[in-house]
Amino acid sequence: MSLRGIVVRSHGPGEQLKAEEIELVAETGETLVEMRLAAVTQQDRSVLAGKQPSTPFTPGSEGAGVVVSSGVFEAGTAVVVRGDGVGVTRPGLWGRYAVVPDAAVHRLPSGLEPTAAVALLTPVLTAHTAVRRVAEVAERETVVVTGITSLLGRLCAAVARSAGAAKVIGLAWTGESVESAAGLVDQIVRVDSLGQVGRELSWCDAAIDTVGGPVTSGVLGHISPGGRVAVLGYHAGEFATIDLHQLIGRDLRVLPVNLQRTNLEPGAVAQALADVATAQWRPEFELLPADRVGEVLDPQAGRVLLDLTALS
Repeated sequence: MSLRGIVVRSHGPGEQLKAEEIELVAETGETLVEMRLAAVTQQDRSVLAGKQPSTPFTPGSEGAGVVVSSGVFEAGTAVVVRGDGVGVTRPGLWGRYAVVPDAAVHRLPSGLEPTAAVALLTPVLTAHTAVRRVAEVAERETVVVTGITSLLGRLCAAVARSAGAAKVIGLAWTGESVESAAGLVDQIVRVDSLGQVGRELSWCDAAIDTVGGPVTSGVLGHISPGGRVAVLGYHAGEFATIDLHQLIGRDLRVLPVNLQRTNLEPGAVAQALADVATAQWRPEFELLPADRVGEVLDPQAGRVLLDLTALS
């Protein structure tokens, strides 16, 4: 199927982005999507800083829309688009329509708003990788999540629950509100200003550590034999003391979560979104008309979503 549509294209590093009408043709193995939203990600900013594969080039690596034609999805299906080189090695999503590989199209779970899905996509994939792929959380396990009041911590708790964890324990700093974690955890354990973990923390099968530092050391002391800690953050400190006798004697594993060296498995995006679809999320983001994307390409800009319906 083919049609003409407006896209935002870059004509080289430092060049102004321009809205242009082009012909889009969907071949076998490709899906034509009417785009509604797209994120401005760090990957997009990197591509536009001079790493784009060719010019002119349509950026945009994450977004949401509705299927127009596809060999996989019915027309009208609400979807999220990410992966398979979209916006990196092949044209991206910043346009009213996009032609993308079938493998980059993922059904939007019912109950999850498109804006929330796109705004959460990067952190939820981090949580999915940490919980399901690295820590391999299984049914009936007890899981502790550090930094539970952060967005990433709450997403990890939701994914752990979806993976079948029997009990999820959240670690929070002394004095901070834990209202945002309500319904996601079974217990809150406090961590003091020095990073010392409360003694009421029970034995756990796995830990998802988003904070690092002395908290990592404290959590290791509560992991059951054969258990593991997936480490994906260190804002509480880059260094942790590890008791080697404890590590060896209880056969514990300390596992890094490195997304740059982890390839997402087929179905990971859909699974990750489904894992968090039942909770109420209010991610912070700025929504801008697509023709104002040039204002938010600075690497220090926050999470920005583009309204692609504004293109005409």
